[in-house]
Amino acid sequence: MIYVNIVLGRKHEISMIVLEYKCKGKPNQYKAIDEAIRTTQFIRNKAIRYWMDNSRELKIDKFALNKYSTTLRNQFPFVADLNSMAVQSAAERGWTAISRFYDNCKKKISGKKGYPRFQKNCRSVEYKTSGWKLHPTKRKITFTDKNGIGKLKLLGKWNIQTYNVKDIKRVRLIRRADGYYAQFCLNINVTDIQPKTGKEIGLDVGIESFYTDSNGYQEVNPKFLRKAEQSIKKSQKRIYKKVKGSSGRRKARKVYSRKHLKVSRQRNEHAKRIARNVCISNDVVVYEDLSVRNLVKNHCLAKSISDASWYLLRKWIEYFAAKFDKLALPVAPHYTSQKCSNCGVIVKKSLSTRTHICNCGCELHRDTNAAINILNLGKQARGGHPQSNANGLETSTLLGETLVEQVSRLKLESSVSSDLRVSTANITEILA
Repeated sequence: MIYVNIVLGRKHEISMIVLEYKCKGKPNQYKAIDEAIRTTQFIRNKAIRYWMDNSRELKIDKFALNKYSTTLRNQFPFVADLNSMAVQSAAERGWTAISRFYDNCKKKISGKKGYPRFQKNCRSVEYKTSGWKLHPTKRKITFTDKNGIGKLKLLGKWNIQTYNVKDIKRVRLIRRADGYYAQFCLNINVTDIQPKTGKEIGLDVGIESFYTDSNGYQEVNPKFLRKAEQSIKKSQKRIYKKVKGSSGRRKARKVYSRKHLKVSRQRNEHAKRIARNVCISNDVVVYEDLSVRNLVKNHCLAKSISDASWYLLRKWIEYFAAKFDKLALPVAPHYTSQKCSNCGVIVKKSLSTRTHICNCGCELHRDTNAAINILNLGKQARGGHPQSNANGLETSTLLGETLVEQVSRLKLESSVSSDLRVSTANITEILA
């Protein structure tokens, strides 16, 4: 199993891909990986505690936490067993949480600012350029620190031999419900320029259908969670029938976790397939710049919105647009369903009204009308700025984990796209 993704740096555009392989080892090796993961969690939490206990005048930053990680290595033997760069990487995770809190305070976002919390369930350990060694066949990897992980087999179809070992900037071990995985972050460019089609399209995501485009086509919403919900509930009930601490309860929890993992992978593969087809077929893809984080605050629609995975679709569209040399453009979502795409008059309608009917004679499905408005907004935004591109991209490795130091937001300095970004409106206006 393998997943490929692009990573964009904060100050400089750094193109990377993340290759993932399943690891095959012995039970004692898995225990060593778990111990390394617990050590990572310990270092990260200690770094946050160190930041909390010191005054603001000391200006604890990333470099101060890296220096503090050396103190931890001298103080705790189990920390010293972990590779020094892996220890630094764990301390940097703490700084990532702290810097995110600082950024939210500077931006003066509403609500909670994300004050750093202590982690209770870490699932990965990250090495940098040392502490590991690839076998000449590149189908095995050996971890050379004192933690005792040793040699692991790599199961996957991707041919990592085509890349230089020097391009591997990070190696990460991840624990999931169905086993352990190794991720390789490679500093290489990912391009696959596709021929131009001369077509432009606007996308309106929804719950009734996965998306509706400006041509009137509606993609069926697969509703993976809804379909698996009964099976998940049954597996959850079996957990509570088992004795706490027993092996039967642990097995029941694994079954329950695998079902959720399957749903998340189905969502990702579906969004990836749809986004790839859309970007290949069109030169310009315009979509709504939705704030899903605020939308899911509506408890009546939160499950359906999460199951639709709008954010995954956007993330993959922006990835494939960059890869295929196409244009992905987000626009403000406000009143795109209320406004008539033919005459521009605002026609108020509730969420239950699924047909747009205007006095000018325009009669369309409300989502098709919204998709046309979205495309028109994209055309207006491109006026005078034909090279404008998507903004607000936040990437991940697509399996629930991120390379902490690499994850960031891409913000292009386009005055037109900046004018289009506004604060999140109420949920009725956006979904209407």
